[in-house]
Amino acid sequence: MDILLLPLSDGNQIPMEVGDTNFEQRLGFYHLDCAEMYGTEEEVGRAIQESGIPREKLFITNKVAQDIDDIHEALQENLRKLQTDYFDLYLIHIPFFAESDADFQRAWKSMEEIKRAGKAKSIGVSNYLLPHAEATLADNYLSWLRENGLQVGSFKGLTPAFRAPDGPLREPLSRIAKTYDTTEAAVLINWIIQNKVVAVTTTTKPERLDEYAQALKIKLTQDELQEITDVGSTYHFRTSWSEHFEADDRS
Repeated sequence: MDILLLPLSDGNQIPMEVGDTNFEQRLGFYHLDCAEMYGTEEEVGRAIQESGIPREKLFITNKVAQDIDDIHEALQENLRKLQTDYFDLYLIHIPFFAESDADFQRAWKSMEEIKRAGKAKSIGVSNYLLPHAEATLADNYLSWLRENGLQVGSFKGLTPAFRAPDGPLREPLSRIAKTYDTTEAAVLINWIIQNKVVAVTTTTKPERLDEYAQALKIKLTQDELQEITDVGSTYHFRTSWSEHFEADDRS
């Protein structure tokens, strides 16, 4: 199975669809999305060694959060647990560690040092809103990221199908899925990919990986893409860290 690749601004490439456990390599999934917060680094590290797949064929993402105060030390521990010498992509997982702009800038400086040292081929951030990005670098969000050559990755992109099944996307997703004889999850992943965003997802069921792979076999029309965008924008559903946001915050 061919996996679509997106070029990053530093010359590297990232698979556009992401899995999360050891059996996916047998199905052709080579992007492993890891994080300190998930608590599975050692298990994934063992699975990598047992798989026998050459390291250069894998794309390993990891994210730092709990040990953000010393990113260099956290990185060494992350590498040890995953039994690898480098990460293809290393991210700051959440922005809520920072109490000042200086905290954002200090953390990013450490990330740049890690990239220069060759311990991460690419670096980035996760769950950052515009104020966090502004504090870290400078200026505006999705469009700003793209204008500056920064690749965007999704977070819980299957929420409309699994976490908010009674939302306004229920009817269009069901209808579009029937058109292509596929699932709502595959439709959502295809919508994410066609919007040039990396589709990150997870499962503990091998059959779900087969389902997600169907997203690469369909191509939504521009009208279908726009309908999902327009209908989805009418309903806001926050799945994580709601305590850090006002009730009417739709960022």
